[in-house]
This record gives sequence, C-alpha cells and structure tokens, in this order.
Amino acid sequence: MRAEFPDFRLGKVLATSFTGTLSERHGNAVERIPTPQRLIDWLAVNGLAVDSCTTAQLELARELRESIHAAATAAAVHDALPAAAVQVINDCSAQGRAAAILTPEGQRRWQLSSASRVEDALSVIAADAISIIAGERDGKLALCASATCQAAFFDTSQSRTRKWCDMNTCGNRQKKARFNANQSKNSISAD
Repeated sequence: MRAEFPDFRLGKVLATSFTGTLSERHGNAVERIPTPQRLIDWLAVNGLAVDSCTTAQLELARELRESIHAAATAAAVHDALPAAAVQVINDCSAQGRAAAILTPEGQRRWQLSSASRVEDALSVIAADAISIIAGERDGKLALCASATCQAAFFDTSQSRTRKWCDMNTCGNRQKKARFNANQSKNSISAD
C-alpha cells in the first residue's frame, strides 16, 4: 500500500468495509480511495482484483458506497430505505458479471469476468449489501457509537451489542478519551 494514503479499515463484511473507505463522516472526513489506483488497491485486498479503473468508475464506486451507507444507516435505525440509494445498489448489482465459485478448501470466492471490470467488483459489493440490508445473514446492522464516525456496521457478535465499527480505531479512541478524562478528574481531586 502507498504510504501517502491512510490505511484501509478492513472488516469481515464486504459491504460495510466498503463504506469504511470514507471514515469520520461527522468529523474530519478521511477519504481512503481518493484515486482510481487506490480503489484498485482496495478491491485487490478484498479479493476483487481488477485490471484498471477510470475516474468515472471511481465516481460510480463512491456513489455505490454512499448509497450502501445511506441504506444501511436507515436499516440500522429502522427507517424507510432511501429510494435513490436502493436504485443505485440494485443497478450496480445487476450491471456486473461475477460468479461465486467454490474453492477446494470449501470457501466461497468471487470470480470476476475475464475483463476484470470495476463494475463486476461493484456488483459483488452491491449483492453483499443487499444480503445484509435484507436481513438474509445472521447479524444486525448497527451504527458506531463514536459521534464523529457513526458508520453503519454489521454486528455478528453473539450478543449483537457491539458499539464500535472497529475496536482498533473508534473503540480505542473512546476508551482513551475516557481514561484521559478520569486521569484529569483524579489529578484535580488530588490537588
């Protein structure tokens, strides 16, 4: 990965990991796919390698990302799904030519068309979003408790009570803030 770009925030759920390519949406937003090459990098890390990416394809990817975020957020708070977001997700799902294949190890892997188009990779991400938003998978959509993040994530913990999109970022930041607040309070009472 290129050092001049922020690290990817990778999770176990493809669609919500994809929405994490824009983080801190309610603070100082961090764009993790600012260039077509960076989208190629993210797709490769997630098993969806493509040969190339145009600026128009990057814009389509960002439109899909924001549509998944809007629909997942609505689903997490039990609101109606935004019609425009649903349309983008459905269009992206239908436009690709990807197939699920079974590996010798018994794992599912996605095989993109021989041309390895970005649209094929986006169709896989859209299909993943459809499966979690439609409630077809075991887990629940939730929103990160961080006031600056509030990312939608798919909670597969046993109790379904996870608070943070990522414990290594938002969760640790919150724990550190609580610790520092307690240290300040303790130092004031010691004076």
